[in-house]
Amino acid sequence: MKKILTAMTLSLCAMLVSTNFANAAPHSEHSRDFDQDDRGRGHDRGFKRDFQSDDTQDRRKMREERGVKRLQQHKWQTGYVMPQHYRGNSYKADYKQNNLPKPGNNQQWYKINNDYILIDSGTNNIVQIRQD
Repeated sequence: MKKILTAMTLSLCAMLVSTNFANAAPHSEHSRDFDQDDRGRGHDRGFKRDFQSDDTQDRRKMREERGVKRLQQHKWQTGYVMPQHYRGNSYKADYKQNNLPKPGNNQQWYKINNDYILIDSGTNNIVQIRQD
């Protein structure tokens, strides 16, 4: 009886292992293009990948352009949290050069889409908005 159970267990394990190896095989047609002959020649693989991803790059570019338009149309309101995208140094504005009131402690002026926005640095909440 032990021999039968051992044999059944081993055959079940072997079957599970073989199905896992079959599942690890590439599924897409794109990955089938890179067979054994392409190994070690990265320039060939890169060319194929770039050639096939032109449509993907176009869609990504269109999506980014839509995002930029959406952010340009954004209406700022006091109390809102400023999106993380705008928290970089490139958006910071000097209050002296732009004739803005001096910011308080833990506050910073940002210039975004021709608006000056005063942000509380601790909470990233919008404190004040001035039009350019």
